[in-house]
Parts: sequence; C-alpha cells; structure tokens
Amino acid sequence: MSLFDVYPLFNVTPVKAEGVYVYDNNDNKYLDLYGGHAVISIGHSHPTYIKNINQQVSKLGFYSNAIKNPLQVELAKQLGNKSNCKNYQLFLCNSGAEANENALKLASFHTNKKKVISFKNSFHGRTSAAVATTDNTKIVAPINSQQEVIFHDFEDLKGVEKTLKNNDVCAVIIETIQGIGGLNEVTTKFYKGLQKLCNQYDTLLIADEIQSGFGRTGDFFAFQKHGVLPDIISMAKGMGNGFPIGGILIHPNIQAKYGMLGTTFGGNHLACSASLAVLSVIENENLLSNVKEVSNYFIKEAKSLPHLTSIKGRGLMLGLEFNFPVSEMRKTLIYKHFIFTGSSKNPNLLRILPPLTIQKKHIDVFIKTLKEELKTFSS
Repeated sequence: MSLFDVYPLFNVTPVKAEGVYVYDNNDNKYLDLYGGHAVISIGHSHPTYIKNINQQVSKLGFYSNAIKNPLQVELAKQLGNKSNCKNYQLFLCNSGAEANENALKLASFHTNKKKVISFKNSFHGRTSAAVATTDNTKIVAPINSQQEVIFHDFEDLKGVEKTLKNNDVCAVIIETIQGIGGLNEVTTKFYKGLQKLCNQYDTLLIADEIQSGFGRTGDFFAFQKHGVLPDIISMAKGMGNGFPIGGILIHPNIQAKYGMLGTTFGGNHLACSASLAVLSVIENENLLSNVKEVSNYFIKEAKSLPHLTSIKGRGLMLGLEFNFPVSEMRKTLIYKHFIFTGSSKNPNLLRILPPLTIQKKHIDVFIKTLKEELKTFSS
C-alpha cells in the first residue's frame, strides 16, 4: 500500500527534537522557526510536557466522554484563569477544523439561521462548514459548496452590514490575524464595529484563534488587543504542543443542551494532560513576556534586511514580505542552512512561527543567514 499523495514534501526526515531544534536521520540539526504550522508552543520535548503525558498514560490514556473527566474540569479552570476568559464555557475537540466546525454549528443552533460571513484570504479548516468559510476554491469540494457563505474584504463594515440586514446570518467568523492568508490583521475600529453589528443583528462573532491563540502574539488571545468579547473563540495548534487537541470557548449567553455537540476523542485524558503542561510552562517561564521581547528584537533586526518590503503580524506570528517570490529561498534555508520557515498564500511572504521559547541568539543566527542569502537575490 502507498500513501495518498496530497502533500508536497521536503526531503527531510526528523527523528528527534528538543527546544527550538529538530534533528533528522542524517544527524543534521535544524533551527525550527515554523513550529510545524505554529503547533510547537513551549518547545520540542519540554520536560514538563513529557512528564505530564508519561504520568497520565501510565494511569489512563483514554476513556470516552460518557464518564467524568476531572482533567477537563481542571483544564477549563486553568484556561479561564490564564486567558482571562473565566466566564466562558469550554468544549473540547481534536483540531482547529473541528473547533471551527463546532463553532459554526453552535452559532446556527443558537440563532436558528444558516448563512455565514467570512473574509477574503481566510483559512478556517478542511471540514465541511469550516472549508466552506475558507477563501480557497481549490480545496472546497462541490459537497462543501452547499454551505451559504458570503466573503467580504477586511475593513468592509458597510458590506458586512448590508449582508447582515437580511437577518439570515448565524455567524461572522474572522481570524484575528490571518495565517495562511498572509498575516493580515484588522484594525481595532473594524473589530469593535464588527461586534456592534453582530449584536445588533443577532449574529454570533467567532474569533478564530487557532494559530494566534495560546500566547503566540504576546497576548493570550490576539483579539484581546482590540478590547472585544467574541461569542465563540476557536483554538488548537499551540494548545497541545503537538498532541492533537482543539476547543471552543463559548459565551455564557449560549446555552448547552445534551447531544447538540459531541466527540469521541475530544478532551481525552492525554490531550488534557498535554494542554495543562502547555499552560503551566507558559506561566512558569513567562513566555508571554518572552514573546513580546523577542518579537520586538526580531522586528528591529529584520528592518535592515535587503529586498524587504514589509514586516507583518504580531508577536511570534510574523511575516517577512520581500519584493520577489520566496519559495526558492525557503528551500535554500532548509537544505543549505538547516532552518525551517513557512510560506503563505502571498508568494513573497516568509512566515515565522517559532516555539514561544525562542531566544534572541536564535534570531541572530537567522537574520545573519538571511542577509547572506539575500545578497544573491536581485530585486
């Protein structure tokens, strides 16, 4: 049997990882500035993370959601405290796509409406409703396109209100900072206006924090900079540091009913142990402060890069935009210099999503390497 060939793969085979480094089967050591799509939050193989999972799996790895799981209760408590979202309710699942799928389904249940507003360049996942709200026709199958989704430009409040006036929209879903779309972020004025319109037209505001949540921007959630309170907050990626887990935070105005949402593996004992380890390390190692400090240093140093047209994003969710396509440079960084970076829908953008434990010395290595390579690229 062969694998279903849907991933264009780099010729790298990791066998172990520690901190901000990944090691392959040829003993090469890679600086990880991508964290496996922003997943690695507290660093690879963190001792607290390993200890939590090992201790839990030696006792109980899994049982279904038909029984009480104190770890879920503890995760909800810790997450509420550390995110300052204490009044919200937690529903756990397995991934970001599932988180958005459940968020959209819940919004439809709550409002008894079915249309959704999303935004151009968005990416919300690959499950049925989530992929329909993703602005990429190449990954939306005919069965998914049955969903009724209206796409608007960022900052287009007038367009959003015109759609909402029909009173048939259950949710507005928005990435606080677009990941795959190219690190675009709306203004506080737009976000506050969006919340006001959602309240006015009985529509739920869903903040997609799957990449930007769990401290990646220096705030626990990226939307908190804008002073808004979404009705539902979706999260995943850095939530489990590599262990599959996702979830939604649900405003107390939304009432739960038995059977309206469900999952077999979501919120299992190992997943909760992994996420509790992440929260513990974020607090004990002051990672939110580290994110802001390293981010400021990165931006200052990056401004001297040749061919750079802009620096996008916030915290350790950053994009370096150049005046040429970066695909070949990414390959050079991997195969010649052993540095992982990311791409986006914008062909000129290099995405930087390292573990939140990264230090200034690692940034120095990257900037120095990039300056050397950029000498070979003409404008």
